[in-house]
Amino acid sequence: MRAALGLAVALALSACIPGPDGEPAVPLFESYRDTSVPIASKALFEPDRYLGLWYEVARFPNVFERGCVNVTAEYGMREDGLISVLNSCGSAEDGSVSTIEGTAEIVGPGRLKVRFASVPFVAGDYWVLWVDEGYRTAVVGNPDGTTGWILNRDPVIPQDRLIAAREILDFNGYDVSRLQMVPQGQ
Repeated sequence: MRAALGLAVALALSACIPGPDGEPAVPLFESYRDTSVPIASKALFEPDRYLGLWYEVARFPNVFERGCVNVTAEYGMREDGLISVLNSCGSAEDGSVSTIEGTAEIVGPGRLKVRFASVPFVAGDYWVLWVDEGYRTAVVGNPDGTTGWILNRDPVIPQDRLIAAREILDFNGYDVSRLQMVPQGQ
């Protein structure tokens, strides 16, 4: 969720970003899902219930969150009808916290376009694939499969909801063997 200021340039100039300290490179456009499998966003998505603080408990590797722990996303309704986005990433190395602010526009049921000011000219697809009945756990992805997250209202996700979230990703064509748990509370 943390984005480098030069992301737009990096997208044009590079096919992958090398990892620090011997970590493997993370391709910018790697897909974690079989795109021949249909993907569906939540048709009965309730944006007002989705607002608030979420903890990222699992994700597919991406260049924007390399080395991130204690990741959160906070959503709020703005007067102009857009949703405010505040993503926070704790550094696994030194504990520092970086944030990035943006906006999300609802473009369909469970479908949003997210934009960050520090990443000009790029709007990302953010599809809510599933939310449990109590809006405590959510699964988010995109049609091309380059991103995917499991979010939870608390830093620790109950096992039954983690299993359900993984099943939703699998159903939507994601390779759940590539899913990484995100440390919280460090």
